[in-house]
Amino acid sequence: MTSIAVIVGLRAEAAALPRGTTYACVGGRPSRAASEARRLLADGAAGLLSFGIAGGLDPAVAPGDLVVGTEVVAGEDSFVCDSRWVEALTDAIPEARRGVIVGASAPLASPIEKLASHRRFHGLAVDLESADVARACAAAGKPFAVLRAVADPATRSIPKSALAGLTATGRMRPFAVARAMLAHPHDLPGLIVLANDTRAALRALTGAARRLGPSLGFEAEALARDK
Repeated sequence: MTSIAVIVGLRAEAAALPRGTTYACVGGRPSRAASEARRLLADGAAGLLSFGIAGGLDPAVAPGDLVVGTEVVAGEDSFVCDSRWVEALTDAIPEARRGVIVGASAPLASPIEKLASHRRFHGLAVDLESADVARACAAAGKPFAVLRAVADPATRSIPKSALAGLTATGRMRPFAVARAMLAHPHDLPGLIVLANDTRAALRALTGAARRLGPSLGFEAEALARDK
């Protein structure tokens, strides 16, 4: 493998990628993100892109906003994204915000958790895969980048029922969500809002990937590195 590979959490995120992209879908499991990132690099990937939806941390970031990571932080660890790849992504997607991505081991489901993370790390968004992608690339000496679209904003909670539906293969189980909602009937309005916000985020990702093309910005990065 001489091109990049992509780590996603959901099958719906993978569907936004250009046809033929090499990717691994990890179902929102950080442990799987770590093992799949190492596997893809061992198979010869030239670099890794963490791609998908994210939770908003900065209150100014709205559902559907695109975020290009400049740095990934997780606890006391910090990893700087490849600067040339960041430039290539933002040149192609000028409306995208640039900033810190927070890597979490579990979803930040409440505005209180999101605000605390924003204050600690000054992050724009949070996800479950980017930290392990960054860590694997740092260990292997390979470049990485992050392209995310915000679904749930900083001011909104994730309904408990929504967290019941994701499988380890990245597919959603609507019946599992429905069963969970029986125990939390007040989740319904929040689920509807979250579904709309997630659709907006996936549309933004699809549009961004279409503009970037099959290289997802990495070819331009590689050419700049060779100059």
